[in-house]
Amino acid sequence: MLKLLLRLLCKLAFKITGWKLRGHLPHHLNKFVIIVAPHTSAKDIPLGLAVKSVGHIEYVKYMMKAELFKAPYGWFFRALGGYPVDRSKNNNLVDAIVDIFNSKERFAIAIAPEGTRKRVEKLKSGFYYIAQKAGIPIVMVGFDFPSKTVKFSEAFYPSGNYEKDMQFILKYFSGFTGANPELGITQKHLPAG
Repeated sequence: MLKLLLRLLCKLAFKITGWKLRGHLPHHLNKFVIIVAPHTSAKDIPLGLAVKSVGHIEYVKYMMKAELFKAPYGWFFRALGGYPVDRSKNNNLVDAIVDIFNSKERFAIAIAPEGTRKRVEKLKSGFYYIAQKAGIPIVMVGFDFPSKTVKFSEAFYPSGNYEKDMQFILKYFSGFTGANPELGITQKHLPAG
């Protein structure tokens, strides 16, 4: 009952605030990694939850730092599909997530490739290696706050050429402006070449 109420509230908030969806997830695929950027504000979390409801993608899990899953809010994030990530330990998170993909018939996970809301000089690479090792595509989702648009890319399969693929991914995201533009992805993030 609580999940249903939260979904309805998310849909209502999305509609009232004037946000729009462009494109769609590849529902015909059973497994994929979603990367969402730019991640520049705490506003991205409720927006992402609203997108899950509006886009009928409740089955997609999302990764967040483990600290957010402690009392008093841990139950809330779990109820909405959260998956805690312990960033303080030197564990092989990529292989652990690949194992989850390999053990499930249908699984999708959303990751913010910046890894934080702070300004970063480069994106984390874990999402890329998860997709590559699991043999699944990446779907890029851009949040554009000025136009209130959330845009889904077509499914993209990593080629194995990390630099070339990252150039493609960063170019896609360079067209979106986060809630705090100064913290977002810029041409500076693009690899040389």
